[in-house]
Amino acid sequence: MHVQELATEKDALRITDFYLSSDSFDDQRHTPGELEHFRNAPMLSLTQRNHRHWFIENESGEIIAVTSCKENEHQSGGFLWDYLAVHREYRRHGFAKILFQALETFARLAEGRYILTYTCDLPEYQPIQKMFRANGFELIGTYPNYYYEGEARLAFYKPLLNNK
Repeated sequence: MHVQELATEKDALRITDFYLSSDSFDDQRHTPGELEHFRNAPMLSLTQRNHRHWFIENESGEIIAVTSCKENEHQSGGFLWDYLAVHREYRRHGFAKILFQALETFARLAEGRYILTYTCDLPEYQPIQKMFRANGFELIGTYPNYYYEGEARLAFYKPLLNNK
């Protein structure tokens, strides 16, 4: 299994289906904005500068892991690591780390200055918080009640220029 960069509309639709499947995220209470993102971002990334999706398939050709990033809206070298989803039956096999490495390599080659990412503070998100920290991210802020009442957004930051 190897990382593939999204390049076709057919694969964009497959990524959308994976994002929306019950096997992708433990927390299935998606916000309206998340649903819109899952439905539209893969296709949009085919036409937008510095917006990418990467995925991994199993032996049967089914998508089992996806991640994405895009340059910030100011196009100033900051990258937003959007979503990372690994099929629940394929977790703890290193696929998340492999996808992150592809994303970080892309950001560095694009002369990115930093990667900013976020997650929820609910217990379901502790594994991704651990992964962020293990890959050099620092918690830089909390947005209370961001997703739904009682669910904060945690922001994480990793500098790239001085960390090559």
